[in-house]
Amino acid sequence: MSSPEIASLSWGHMKVKGCPASYKDCKVWPGGSRAWDWRETGTDHHPGVQPADLEEVLKKGVETLVIGRGMNEALQVPSTTLDYIKKQGVDVKVFQTEKAVREYNTLAGQGSKVGGVFHSTC
Repeated sequence: MSSPEIASLSWGHMKVKGCPASYKDCKVWPGGSRAWDWRETGTDHHPGVQPADLEEVLKKGVETLVIGRGMNEALQVPSTTLDYIKKQGVDVKVFQTEKAVREYNTLAGQGSKVGGVFHSTC
């Protein structure tokens, strides 16, 4: 199963190829995607992305996880979260969201088992 391409990104709006829905924030993995609802885990810009936000994507067998911190990089990624990802044997890349989407799409286009979580506003 391949990782779906992120077809478009603009402030507050993301579209994943092959998916009829659009997302404000999203999670993607080989074979699928869905909205990333921060309320599920109590996530906020500070302290930021939690391991619970990533478990679903990590369980899909990804080898690389790309995190998009927002257009203005307001979303934090604590070192404890990065440590958690690395302990799962997964490479992690953290970028401003536009750069994160480019990196994710490059890896997906190369056939890598890549997943991602992306914040499309601040």
